[in-house]
Amino acid sequence: MKKLVLTGAAGKLGSYLREPLSKLCETLVSTDIADGIDTLLPDESYVQADLADFDAMEAVVKGADMVVHFGAFVDEGPFDTLLGPNFIGSYNIWESARRHGVRRVVYASSIHAVGMHPKTDAIGIDAPHRPDGFYGLAKCFTEDLARMYWDKEGIEAVCLRILSCANVTNPRAVGSWLSYDDMIHLVERAVDTPIAGFSIVYGVSDNDRAPVDNSGARHLGYRPKDNAEQFAKEIYAKAGVLDPQDPANFYHGGPFASTPIGQGAMMAFNLDKDDTGKD
Repeated sequence: MKKLVLTGAAGKLGSYLREPLSKLCETLVSTDIADGIDTLLPDESYVQADLADFDAMEAVVKGADMVVHFGAFVDEGPFDTLLGPNFIGSYNIWESARRHGVRRVVYASSIHAVGMHPKTDAIGIDAPHRPDGFYGLAKCFTEDLARMYWDKEGIEAVCLRILSCANVTNPRAVGSWLSYDDMIHLVERAVDTPIAGFSIVYGVSDNDRAPVDNSGARHLGYRPKDNAEQFAKEIYAKAGVLDPQDPANFYHGGPFASTPIGQGAMMAFNLDKDDTGKD
């Protein structure tokens, strides 16, 4: 692969992806709205650009073989806040990909696209959309956008429905945890699998209590190795008895399912101070 573009390169997950992705291509173009990133890797360049700016995105995407699209506003929030980066930004990526013959887009989708399914339902990759807020709605929009561009234009897409990629600090994460090592492996397989078409895969480690079924995405070759069960005893002891009537405990979306539409929900995950995570 000659050129690969990574959006959201200044974010938590983007920072983990830069080095492994640089090994899969001749040139890695990292981009974000931030002023800059840490020391550039060999054969890596950085472009400061706004996802909502079509001309900027088209210039970044031009000449790329693939795009790994992790850029977004990462929380529930007012619709106007998400409109630019999460809705318009997705259109800008795929339309730029169409105009310049990009082969595949790997997209950081989320469990929040199906967040209002009960956790007692072991949903598969064919679960219908049930977003738990505007953030989840943006993921539904982009998954449908990606499917349309595959059906109409032949641009492959792998949509990674990430459950929770952060340190295990709460009971939900005992099932939903995606370790950083498994996250890197997931993205690598989404990039290097020979044929992807339009694919959805859940971003979750090999947890004993994982509430989703990835069997329909085995063609991608994603085989996670980590298991959050090692944290279960301590986490459950600290949490005490959970209320099954609380939507945050009952639905896949966790606190996003119980937080009013348009209000931030990430703080409720009790993430480590230095771990902004991705949910």
